[in-house]
Amino acid sequence: MYEKFQFLLALERERHFGRAAQLCGVSQPNLSAAIKQLEIQLGLTLVDRGARFMGFTPEGERLLEWARRIVGEFRAMEAEVETMKQGQVGHLRIAAIPTSLPVISRLTAAYWQRHPNVRVSVSAHTSAEILSRLDNLEADAGITYLDNEPLGRNGEVPLYRERYCLVASRNMIFADRPTVTWEEVATLDLCLPSADTQNRRILDRIFHEVGVTVEPLLESNAAVVLVSHLRTGRMSTIMPRIMVDELVLPGDFVTIPIVAPEANTLVGLIHPRRDPMPPLTAALITEARLLAPMLASLA
Repeated sequence: MYEKFQFLLALERERHFGRAAQLCGVSQPNLSAAIKQLEIQLGLTLVDRGARFMGFTPEGERLLEWARRIVGEFRAMEAEVETMKQGQVGHLRIAAIPTSLPVISRLTAAYWQRHPNVRVSVSAHTSAEILSRLDNLEADAGITYLDNEPLGRNGEVPLYRERYCLVASRNMIFADRPTVTWEEVATLDLCLPSADTQNRRILDRIFHEVGVTVEPLLESNAAVVLVSHLRTGRMSTIMPRIMVDELVLPGDFVTIPIVAPEANTLVGLIHPRRDPMPPLTAALITEARLLAPMLASLA
């Protein structure tokens, strides 16, 4: 039953029988047969089938919730057993919004001081993708915005507040100013995060609140792309202050706080609520709580 639930979750993720089978390391006929056996065993039709995968039935959607819970609990039990035998070992997967990536090294460094044998993967995603990855058991924890979108059934640990700065070359017209307003920023040639990111939606909302609209010359969800375009001397960008400090930008850039309003957004760790909590995730939550006061002082 457990393996069949894994197949069902893979099919939900890939929306394609062949790709789901490849993800699970089995042939497509074997995966299709296993899901059909599950349907016969339960006496329910779970998948709409045609010449290709069409979606899940309402009964299938409901069973997916149980599959996530059962597979998640089983994996947590396996991790607990390994911890009993070997101490803290295994693989911890963190999905994070792009603006938090320069900060995560502080969390992983603190984590490794106590648990040096744990492998950690960090991947960048939008806030919506992070929630999806947690739901689909593709991540163990996320770093994301806490006060802008519903977090589902996840627990949270507040870490710091993003406070926004204008970042530009020293020849930019406002370079000698101690602060700059959002309205003034809107007059510049900007490179900003991609429109599908929560960070960009936050910035657009602030601009809307002060009565201006921006159309950036460049959009990207990669900080290295934004920074590299600042070197042209023409473009400016907006970054959280804590991100600027962690990136250690070259001396030919200036960083100016943006005011009117002095906006800020809460960022934190989120995790699925489980009892008992998987040991690697529980250890990460502990380190996040210990680190939060220091991160808050930097932001």
